[in-house]
Amino acid sequence: PSIQNKQAQESTVPGRLKQYSGAFLVIGHRNRIDTMRKAVIPKASEEEREQALRDYKVTIEYKHLKQHAPGGVYLIPSLENLRQFYGVIFVRRGPFTNGIFKFQVRLPEKYNDLNQWPRITFSSYVYNPHVDPKTGELDVQVAYPRWDPHRHYLVTVLTYLKKIFYVKTFGPDANANKEAKKLSETDPAAFRKNVDSCVRQSQKTVFVNDPGCTVQFTEDQVAHQVLRDLMNTTFTDVGQVSKKVILGMVEKSAAAQPAAAQPAATQV
Repeated sequence: PSIQNKQAQESTVPGRLKQYSGAFLVIGHRNRIDTMRKAVIPKASEEEREQALRDYKVTIEYKHLKQHAPGGVYLIPSLENLRQFYGVIFVRRGPFTNGIFKFQVRLPEKYNDLNQWPRITFSSYVYNPHVDPKTGELDVQVAYPRWDPHRHYLVTVLTYLKKIFYVKTFGPDANANKEAKKLSETDPAAFRKNVDSCVRQSQKTVFVNDPGCTVQFTEDQVAHQVLRDLMNTTFTDVGQVSKKVILGMVEKSAAAQPAAAQPAATQV
């Protein structure tokens, strides 16, 4: 056919379809891929988005806690659960002086909603009117009858945890251990004796680590004792202590040690 007839044929609808059939196939293929992607990756529900937001707030709280935790209180997240933490408090003064009490913090799934209290349970035995003697759970709701996520955070409840070890008198709401509360009022000497026993027990069980616990205590090795002795004899001011100074002290001490005697060569 002539060139004019060929152009006329291509200008018709069938001709244009034939000319662009390749492009149509590509477009159709892309549409099928988009449809498959939508089927494989469904949109998150409103409930899932809200839960993701709660989880994000937990991570923000912990980041804030690392800089504002109460003195002597340490908290480390679980390796398996975002809403579980392991902690320890070192008591420096007051009736529970030198106590080392380990605990766990568990957050409910809807934590960061109204009246979703964190749960704190001591794994160490604690003789205190605010702590249930059977379960070891700290009575959080007596301090915060209404948990407001806009006012109360992890640092809030940890501050309360620390406070129960330093108060000298217990209020009328401290009824988690009624026997301890009554004894503190009627026989302070006997109460103090039980507290001292509780502190000693916490020290004896400090190396007993719960399964999966991220706060681990291990007994001192010989190297630890040597380093402690070096620091006690070298430093008079804690402001002098730094990583660089300690490493220099260790190197100097190692260099001063006499070389081990070498065995004499045996003559053949």
